[in-house]
Amino acid sequence: MASIDRVVTTSRGAVPESSPKRRNLDWRRKYARSLLVTDLSVLVWVVYGTQIAWLGFNGASVPTDNLFGLPNISYWLFSAGLVFVWLWALGLIDSRNHRIIGTGTTEYVRVARASFSLFGAIAIVAFLTKVDVARGYLLISLPVGVLMLVFVRWLWRQWLISTRRTGSYSARVILVGSERSVANIARELRRAPNAGYFVVGACVTGGQDGDTLPGTDILVLGSVDGVESALVATGADTVVVTSSGDLPPGGVKRLSWALEAGRQHLVLAPSITDVAGPRIHTRPVAGLPLIHVETPRFTSGQRLLKRVTDIIGSLALMALLSPLFAAVAIAVMTTSPGPLLFKQERIGLNGEPFRMLKFRSMRVGADKELNSLLQSQGSAEQPLFKVKDDPRITRVGKFIRKYSLDELPQFFNVLSGSMSLVGPRPQVAAEVELYSDAARRRLRARPGITGLWQVSGRSALNWEQAVRLDLYYVENWSFLGDLAIILRTLKAVLAPGKSAY
Repeated sequence: MASIDRVVTTSRGAVPESSPKRRNLDWRRKYARSLLVTDLSVLVWVVYGTQIAWLGFNGASVPTDNLFGLPNISYWLFSAGLVFVWLWALGLIDSRNHRIIGTGTTEYVRVARASFSLFGAIAIVAFLTKVDVARGYLLISLPVGVLMLVFVRWLWRQWLISTRRTGSYSARVILVGSERSVANIARELRRAPNAGYFVVGACVTGGQDGDTLPGTDILVLGSVDGVESALVATGADTVVVTSSGDLPPGGVKRLSWALEAGRQHLVLAPSITDVAGPRIHTRPVAGLPLIHVETPRFTSGQRLLKRVTDIIGSLALMALLSPLFAAVAIAVMTTSPGPLLFKQERIGLNGEPFRMLKFRSMRVGADKELNSLLQSQGSAEQPLFKVKDDPRITRVGKFIRKYSLDELPQFFNVLSGSMSLVGPRPQVAAEVELYSDAARRRLRARPGITGLWQVSGRSALNWEQAVRLDLYYVENWSFLGDLAIILRTLKAVLAPGKSAY
């Protein structure tokens, strides 16, 4: 700790400008500027590209003679104005804010919202002023622009995620609170480096300088009353209070006053995990920031939206993948004796059994050999019946299981209503019997062809991790969340890796 003490003594409340820790604090502005430059490049390419494709180089103009007798405006000038206003709208809605980048769908939603709002405003103004803007020019620019903006933002996010795994381009965090709450939050943050919180130290109740948090390599920088010194010593820019009750009376308020406005940030982390943003509401009452957590429930509109999406999505995918259906069917029928489809009873919504369909990937009678194989690998007592190097799988079956092609007939289950496109994977009755009370909450949602744990590690996850992801999905369902899982499923199917078997 000697080097830290020297920094505290010599810096007098600020990390030296030459320090790499200080330079790291500018990542928010650098990243926002990078997004600004690429947003501008995309909009110039899309808007002017659409103008040239739709109107050519003939110097067409927007007729504005009905608008106070103004002269017509060249589309080259109109496009420049559209690019500028579009870029301004993206900034106005805070789509480059460091709090929403790197994780979640908020960034993409804001990009789409700003774009549609802008074009809606243009349409209203054009109608009221009787200015005839080329409809094709606008109708092409909007969807192409949104898609390209989101795509480029996604590329930036992939770079940011890979960079954050090394601790760069992340908020440097000091955790403050009881040892137990600090250790819990530290584990959660380390599980999700994509979120951009890199823990550099902790101040815990009764903590001693130089200790480490139990079960981690995180350095204890003293007690909860030494946060200011710890900030200087580490160059941290974010303080996360994990249990405000462990601070002295008025400690959180005084801590907020001590932080440098605009550069240092205060975050309160209640001991609530696996709850998504739409269920959390903050309501100030008598000066107290009360946090309301809504109980998970599906509204009638949400159920209808999910069911309509299932039906339309299944029909579309079945039509698109019909050649693949035929190819897999021929391969299964010609390479091993037995029926084409494997039908197995699974447990679905609210514990109701149903017959799930799959292309057969194992030899006939394979289900009768399962128990002995599970006993031999010592996994018969956990409700995730997976056999490594399964000898029952046929040669073709190994391939279609790796790329999830054996699941294709389950689109018929989706159409019948026994399954959904996205949801917890259905399990057999023997596995459900081993469920804990928490795991039984998986049955509150219709089972799916794909799900959150399938796109988060598949067979590489243990049962506890799989349940946690499924419960998060069940209790925090959203339409956009389903779309994100479907897109991640396409990636997982095309590049399954070692976790698929």
